Parts: sequence; C-alpha cells; structure tokens
Amino acid sequence: MEPTNSRRPGGLFVGLCTLDVIQLVDHVPRSDEKLTAREQVVAAGGPAANAAVTFSHLGGAARLLTGIGCHPLGVAVAADLRELGVRVSDLAAGSTQPPAVSSVLVTESSGDRAVASTNAAGHRLMPPDGLDAWVAACDIVEFDGHHMGLATATARLARAAGRRTVLDGGSWKPGTEDLLRSIDVAVCSDAFRPPGTSTPADVLRFLQEHGVVWSAVSGGGRPITWAGPGGGGTVDVPAVRVADTLGAGDVLHGALTHHLATQRHLTPYGFGEALRSAAAVASRACTSFGTRAWLQGP
Repeated sequence: MEPTNSRRPGGLFVGLCTLDVIQLVDHVPRSDEKLTAREQVVAAGGPAANAAVTFSHLGGAARLLTGIGCHPLGVAVAADLRELGVRVSDLAAGSTQPPAVSSVLVTESSGDRAVASTNAAGHRLMPPDGLDAWVAACDIVEFDGHHMGLATATARLARAAGRRTVLDGGSWKPGTEDLLRSIDVAVCSDAFRPPGTSTPADVLRFLQEHGVVWSAVSGGGRPITWAGPGGGGTVDVPAVRVADTLGAGDVLHGALTHHLATQRHLTPYGFGEALRSAAAVASRACTSFGTRAWLQGP
C-alpha cells in the first residue's frame, strides 16, 4: 500500500463532526451557580474531525466524511475545517437542523474537561455514490465509531481495496464488533470496554481475537500498551505541563494515521515508533488551552 502521493499522503476520516464551545473555568459550576469563563474557543470538533485537522496539519491531504447540515452553525463548522485544509464531504448537506454541539468546560488548575454532547444522534447517514472512488483515492482510512452504518460500509470497501484501516476506539458502541472485522489497527482509550473485558490486556486480546492485527490502549499520561504479531510492548507518553486534555486522543489518532499512511509494511518497531511519534504530538497539544492553539506551534 504505497501512498498515492509519497510527499502528501491521503487520509479519509469517517465519523463525528460537532460545533465545540470550549470554556476555561476555575471549577465546574455547582447547581444554580453562575461563573465567568477565563477564555473561550468556538470551533469545529469531534474525534474524526480533530483527527483530520491533525493529519492535514502534519502535511497530509485529509477528507472528512460526516454529517453537518446547512444550518448557519453547520456552515460555520464546515468553513472552519476548510480553512484548516480539510476537505469536507457532508452527507447531511440538506438538513436544516443545527449541527451536533459539544459544550466543554476545562478546569484551569488541572486541564481536566467535562463534556456534554448530542454526538451523532441527529443524523442517519447512508453510504454515498462514489464512496469506492474516495476510498481508492486515499492511502488510509480512520474511523471514530460514530455513524456506524456508514463506517462499516466504508471499512469493507477499504479492506477490499487494500487500504489500511484505523479505529479510534473511544467507547464500545452497538455495531463495533461488526466494524472490527474490517479494521487493521485499533487504538482505544481506557474507557473502551468490549463485552467481557475489564483490563487493557483483556481489550488487546479481544481485538486480536476479532481479527485486528495491531492494537493499543492509551490511558492519558500513562504508557500506551500495544500488541501485534509476535508480541507487544509499551510506549511512554512525554511528560508535559498540561493545560487542557480536550481532544488529545483525537490528535493522537490523527498523528498516528499520518505516520502509518507512509508505511508500506508494519513491523513491531515501526508500530511502536508510530505510537511514540503520535504521543509526542498529542502531548504537545495538551500544553495549550483549546483544540486550536497547538496548531500555531512548531
């Protein structure tokens, strides 16, 4: 699977896009409490969208397959992504409903975040005509597990076309087991718990039993545990002064997808180095507030 353009790999990202309203606060307000935020960021968000932004920032050509709609807020979301180099294919372009909104409170002292979101509940997306051509035109396809029917159909096409597939396993969702049949690489959060699992080792074993060749479990600042053919290992996450953890996992997946898009054959060493490189990018993103400031750095 050589990249279609070795100097600029192409990635197709399938999943959720939201409007993120992110506010930096001294503490999460109690019932009936009002407080003034120290800072605010309003931007496009969602796991697949943030991963696509990262992929583009690192030099890739990113296409996001999602549902946004033509509501004025949705138009702003799509424009924000285009400004960051992401090509948006909106499968809900005719919808006049507002886009999914994520309300995020980030606690200044710790960087921890509290999130409320409607996620992908507002749209049921069908595979579009020409999807096979979009898959064939890219080098790698990444999924966040949202819009599951679309994800599963796209993953099957990618497997048939010989394109590497990557899953961002944020949480176990209905239909995930079917999607795994077409996934080559899965990197999951410690909140991803398939049926009958309770530890990262359980999760890695479950993924391998379901045909995922390369897998890993991340845990914030803790080492990433991974497994592949012939064994596995751990990758340390760089220690940084954390300002905001929002989107760190999304950045990890976007950076990993970019790294993997340039590798024809994966080896244990190569997979470990890809995780190490991606963890460094994600850690850097945690040193500033919001999901955009880190893009201005080196």
